[in-house]
Amino acid sequence: MSKWMVWGFVLALGLTACGKKDGVATDASGEMIVRIGSVSPLTGPQAHLGKDNYNGALMAIDEVNAEGVTLGGRKVKFVLESEDDQADPRTATIVAQKLVDEHVAGVIGHLNSGTTIPASKIYSDAGIPQISPSATAIAYTAQGYKTAFRVMTNDRQQGRVLGEFAVKQMNAKHVAIIDDRTAYGQGLADEVAQAVQAAGGTVVAREYTTDRSTDFLAILTSIKGRKPDLVFYGGMDAQGAPMVRQMHSLGMQTAFLGGDGMQTAEFLKLAGADAEGVTASSPGLPLDSMPGGRAFREKFTAQYGTIQNYAPYAYDAVMTLVAAMKSADSADPARYLPALARVQRDGVTGHISFDEHGDIQRGAITLYRVKNGKWEVLETVTGDTAPPTEK
Repeated sequence: MSKWMVWGFVLALGLTACGKKDGVATDASGEMIVRIGSVSPLTGPQAHLGKDNYNGALMAIDEVNAEGVTLGGRKVKFVLESEDDQADPRTATIVAQKLVDEHVAGVIGHLNSGTTIPASKIYSDAGIPQISPSATAIAYTAQGYKTAFRVMTNDRQQGRVLGEFAVKQMNAKHVAIIDDRTAYGQGLADEVAQAVQAAGGTVVAREYTTDRSTDFLAILTSIKGRKPDLVFYGGMDAQGAPMVRQMHSLGMQTAFLGGDGMQTAEFLKLAGADAEGVTASSPGLPLDSMPGGRAFREKFTAQYGTIQNYAPYAYDAVMTLVAAMKSADSADPARYLPALARVQRDGVTGHISFDEHGDIQRGAITLYRVKNGKWEVLETVTGDTAPPTEK
């Protein structure tokens, strides 16, 4: 290699690094490269949900690049930097620091509340905006970090709706509650327990498992002796499906209720015929009732296949982050963060604006029941999200 070729290579590297401390880089052609992090479990029992989030974010990135965005008079190419946190809090902090060290301009994620919460401090300390498409635990935005946002309703409203529905609509006066001890599962179960009692019901059993377990026979046998009208599970589909199957194997015909972690296409696949009659909630409107839901379904399924649950929210999270950059005419987190806090836009999932805590405003909760192997809508409850309080 000649010295001129070496010099050209070094110059190109220098251009690539230019401006990276502000969350952007510049390639040799002068095009601005803006890196956006995407974090979710891409391996393990929740990989189907993590890939759903990633694909939703990637579809948005591709559309934004096709549109041709300019910031500060320069053409921008957005790049999605994907990381696998394995739904593990410790791994989440490691990959969060990696993204900070790589100077991403913003982060879409994490998927789980238990990973989102510890990672959020790392992003806050670095001043990097974070939008979770799916973390619903109240504690996430209750920390007071100005960089933390979400496009999905939190668990205070979801838990209240679930608890009231169990008692008033499912006539469950005696309720058994199981959770997976994650920030999401336990947090949602706590809210459901409070709502059940407030609605006049009684919690007759409170048990817990883990988000890696698949054998629940001992817990269910104990609960069976309490003769509950309904079992609520706070956790994900990988545990909810075998749990309902094992309930039926014990002869329990008790009603089974869960949250958004269970209201997935994968739950139907894993539970099979035992899914019939199961009820679950999910923050937001049904996909077909979302302003851009049907068009999103058509585009997404053509590229990636079945939507599990959160893909439209991951898509909206990317679009919202980019909208704030456009408003500020900058991808520098310090410059576009104030615009993100004030954002007002209509997304696939509905109107997106944030309250002072970073929570989506006027959130909705929809209840579903499995009928003939499909999730069917029962009702949607809308309203403002209650302000979070630290737990």
